[in-house]
Amino acid sequence: MPARKLFEDDDEFPEGDRWEALAWDVSKSDKFPEGLKYSFQYLGPADEEILRYDNANDAHGVGRHHRHSRGEVEGIEFEGLRSHIQNFLEEVETIHEQEYA
Repeated sequence: MPARKLFEDDDEFPEGDRWEALAWDVSKSDKFPEGLKYSFQYLGPADEEILRYDNANDAHGVGRHHRHSRGEVEGIEFEGLRSHIQNFLEEVETIHEQEYA
């Protein structure tokens, strides 16, 4: 089965920080047991990575679903694409309000 894009969105704040999110329907496999591949990232005004949620691999030893935040990586629960996107965007809003607004 070829990958099919399920979700794509992005936005930029007036201060220059921005986020982008992509999710793909892929064949179920050991790498992607849910049949889903995703990457959501939040970048600062100079394109520095502030936050990223992804399930690209478990190279960090914290589980397939994980978040990167300023050099730290930790496993996160995956309860479905919709709630995952919502959690990511809530975290983006919090960081934006604290650091850039």
